[in-house]
Amino acid sequence: MQMDSILVGKGGSGDQVRLLARYGNRHGLVAGATGTGKTVTLMTLAEGFSRIGVPVFMADAKGDVSGLAVPGELNAKLQARIDEIGIDGYTSEGAPTIFWDLYGNSGHPVRTTVSEVGPLLLARMLELNDTQSGVLDIAFKLADDRGLLLLDLDDLRALLSLVAAERKAVSSEYGLVSSQSIGAIQRALLRLGQQGGDGFFGEPALELHDLMRTTPDGRGVVGILDATQLILKPRLYSSFLLWLLSELFETLPEVGDLDKPKLVFVFDEAHLLFDDIPASLRQRIEQVVRLIRSKGVGVYFCSQFPDDVPDEVLGQLGNRVQHALRAYTPRDQKAVRTAAETFVANPALDVAETIGQLGVGEALVSTLQAKGVPMPVERTLVAPPRCRMGAITDAERQRVRAGSPVGGKYDTAVDRDSAAELLARKAEAAAEQAAAPPAAGNAPEDDGDGLGARISEWMWGTRRRQGAVESMTKQVARTIGSQIGRKIVRGILGGFGGR
Repeated sequence: MQMDSILVGKGGSGDQVRLLARYGNRHGLVAGATGTGKTVTLMTLAEGFSRIGVPVFMADAKGDVSGLAVPGELNAKLQARIDEIGIDGYTSEGAPTIFWDLYGNSGHPVRTTVSEVGPLLLARMLELNDTQSGVLDIAFKLADDRGLLLLDLDDLRALLSLVAAERKAVSSEYGLVSSQSIGAIQRALLRLGQQGGDGFFGEPALELHDLMRTTPDGRGVVGILDATQLILKPRLYSSFLLWLLSELFETLPEVGDLDKPKLVFVFDEAHLLFDDIPASLRQRIEQVVRLIRSKGVGVYFCSQFPDDVPDEVLGQLGNRVQHALRAYTPRDQKAVRTAAETFVANPALDVAETIGQLGVGEALVSTLQAKGVPMPVERTLVAPPRCRMGAITDAERQRVRAGSPVGGKYDTAVDRDSAAELLARKAEAAAEQAAAPPAAGNAPEDDGDGLGARISEWMWGTRRRQGAVESMTKQVARTIGSQIGRKIVRGILGGFGGR
């Protein structure tokens, strides 16, 4: 087995088409109409990366990617293709696999904290408008200034209640906050919680090194996110994968060009990422894709049409696999032209015409070769994967999950003290203090003209106004909180900087 490349298939010239490992971090695109073989191509690439020691993370939107975990079944049709392509040493085998699931049903739960996601991506998950997003920004800034740790949605709900209670003071210090916007965010949080957000936000949070595992024999572990339910919530699906990509960018060190990537990240249904996306977020995505290859991460987008990916991102995808497109509509015709224009021309091939003639399991392929120069496009018979080309059973999934090295780490949720608990204790203490009579030692003696009462009110306050002691205590807490707050992270897509 060649460890420096992955066999993609056999080109029209008769030579094998390979993706060089050293250029695997230059990103890629797998495109084509439904039913033309995109998923099988992704599985071929995923297990190819795994065999050369590169971990892979990919979403399973339809349930059939799960077949990567078990060996395939050899039949006459498959053997004929193996012989035609000239694959040496082909054996049916599964790839080392870890199953993940935001809901914790079909894989290990994937969790993160509200602070790590940040206001920008959270606003996208909640489908907030610009005004509501601005209020969410203010809420996060208030949490940072007061040192409030936001782990789960209960923390965010408690924070919004605090903003509502101190709305006038917050508006004067940070910007206008309306009760209508707070109510809209709270309703959106209710919907997100009903869609499974309560399980997604919390601890133990996902540690990225668990996505970058290798086996003792040197194979890369394939992490498969069960997205069969998640894909029904497109904003949540795309925002989650985008958060994960930004976490990789923020966390991993610069490594330059390696002999092979440290991780390959597959973004299926890529059109969902760029649909109705704010210009500011789109610019940040372009920045992440451009720079993350220097962290050793290759990003592979998969979608029906190549123009589902913006030109600024498309230009950074060096490895291309284009399956068939049928030019029935003006939209299809535009996609065919885009695909044809983005390949390096091959004098022996009319790309625009060939795209409509490709059969299932055939594709137009161009990969980066020596010195990073893309090869002329080749009509390619795609190599079959060694795993099962289809979904696995529940029993097979449970066997894989039972042998997972991370089950004991993530399967049980942890609920530690954070903003919700802290604010609840403060509210309880304030209620007790308000109900209790003043301590005898705290009230200065009245000299008959009310001076003692006025001094007491100045020091300890009344039910309607805080006293000097409480004000000073809050000021100290905010000063300390602001120091902590600077350490509450926002990645490049989280709105603030630094980790």
